[in-house]
Amino acid sequence: MNQLSSEPRTHQNYGDDPLAVRSTDHYVDEYVHGFVDKWDDLIDWKGRAEGEGAFFMDLLKKRGAKKILDVATGTGFHSVRLLNEGFDVVSADGSPEMLARAFQNGRKHGHVLRTVNADWRWLNRDIHGKFDAIICLGNSFTHLFSERDRRKALAEFYAALRHDGVLILDQRNYDMIMDEGFKSKHTFYYCGDNVSAEPEHVDEGLARFRYQFPDGSKYHLNMFPLRKDYTRRLMEEVGFQKVNTFADFQETYRQDEPDFYIHVAEKAYPTEEENA
Repeated sequence: MNQLSSEPRTHQNYGDDPLAVRSTDHYVDEYVHGFVDKWDDLIDWKGRAEGEGAFFMDLLKKRGAKKILDVATGTGFHSVRLLNEGFDVVSADGSPEMLARAFQNGRKHGHVLRTVNADWRWLNRDIHGKFDAIICLGNSFTHLFSERDRRKALAEFYAALRHDGVLILDQRNYDMIMDEGFKSKHTFYYCGDNVSAEPEHVDEGLARFRYQFPDGSKYHLNMFPLRKDYTRRLMEEVGFQKVNTFADFQETYRQDEPDFYIHVAEKAYPTEEENA
């Protein structure tokens, strides 16, 4: 991964052929200062909090989870929400720019975030101790472009969890995007006014999204389009014993076209009651 320069980078660089940039390591270069500076405009903390409600907090409290590792903290939205609810949180991210903004946001909300710059593929090199739960949200897992990287990251998540821990990981509904076209309503995740996040190119190995802001600025992210069943299978093959999948915070698939899927992967073997 690239070393930080003394001057913050404001422009992304995809070279002569942006569609050929399909490398896990490139995500660090995508989150330039200018993009990170606008990320909270894209999310709209208040709108997103209203959209997802207490879904994650209720899920964690029901399990009795207390120590949480937020491995894709971004600008700190979920870390701050969890801290507000009394959880013990460690906030990790692979982007130093994102971590710096998360720390600033934490201070604005009365918290001093414990931040760690960590690459998921070597997570346990930088993260110490075991956690009751790991959250990997914001479609972040899609930054891993090779199956080897995805398996390595999931294995690192598994190893960082207590024996009965849980991994909560979300992803865009790429199945719909690839099979039917993009129809996102931005109901839950990207709630900013006059902000757009739409695919510019999609194939089986790349989803290139364009993010536009009211001031006319544009940024891009190159991501791997994960299919829902593929992600579930990887989790099970790495060792997770049970995977439940939610659609836009709903427990059933009555919603035909959810924007996002949320996978809840259990490390422990299901009990007889859970299997009933």
